[in-house]
Amino acid sequence: MPKVVKRFCPFCQKHTEHKIIIVKTGRRSSLSWGSIARARKRGHRGTGNLGRWGSKPAISQWKRTGKKMVKKFDIRFECKECKKKHTISEGIKVKKLELI
Repeated sequence: MPKVVKRFCPFCQKHTEHKIIIVKTGRRSSLSWGSIARARKRGHRGTGNLGRWGSKPAISQWKRTGKKMVKKFDIRFECKECKKKHTISEGIKVKKLELI
């Protein structure tokens, strides 16, 4: 992918050159959906856990395939005129992304 592309800037309201920046994904929140910490914050507590928050069963051999081969990249575009950044609505899913 090229380092500089010409595209529409929603802030300038015109076509300008944009620098492409690949952003690293942030850390996952401790209050993510399905976490025990989130359930406890929401008031789900009482005597015993009734099998809710315990450990999951062991993963079978055929499910252990390793890491994912394709990764979704978060790409930001920085306008060279107004220096503001904007994104596309969804990331680009590719095996490897280089800026040339």
